[in-house]
Amino acid sequence: MKGIIFTEFMELVESHFGLEVLDQVLEASHDEGIYTSVGSYDHRRLVKLIVNLSKSTDIPAEKLQEIFGETVFLNLLRTIPPQASLVKSDHCFQFIRHVEEYIHVEVKKLYPDAEPPRFEFISETKTHLAMNYKSARCMSHVCFGLIKGCAKYFNQTVDIEMEPLNDSGSEVKFNITLK
Repeated sequence: MKGIIFTEFMELVESHFGLEVLDQVLEASHDEGIYTSVGSYDHRRLVKLIVNLSKSTDIPAEKLQEIFGETVFLNLLRTIPPQASLVKSDHCFQFIRHVEEYIHVEVKKLYPDAEPPRFEFISETKTHLAMNYKSARCMSHVCFGLIKGCAKYFNQTVDIEMEPLNDSGSEVKFNITLK
């Protein structure tokens, strides 16, 4: 997993919960908290940080992942080159499609060993998008938050339903409906 996710997570914890909580989480995770945005790290380190943040705050880990996804959306958007086609998206469904068709492709070009999540699009209308999320990292709740952040960016309101497709959580069907 790219280090930008870790650095963004550290900033979120510090800004929302304070430096003391961040220190507690790092200590409980046996983690020094030293990450670079361009480095690559084992995703299990992030999972451990989220679990320990959950223990420190009494907020469920899934909810923390959603908060993180929603919060980090704008910061990740800023890293996209201005000439990229997805920056010119008009609505959240179009942007989500571009994530799979552009961002994930570019990540693989830059980092051949990277394993970004995959989106398999099932159906789409003007008001509904159905897609499957597939990732060995099982972080669909981060994806949920990213979708919320995306909709907020486009000033759209959405209902999001998640349907696990297996027990591990590596495959989840998302039904996203514009209100």
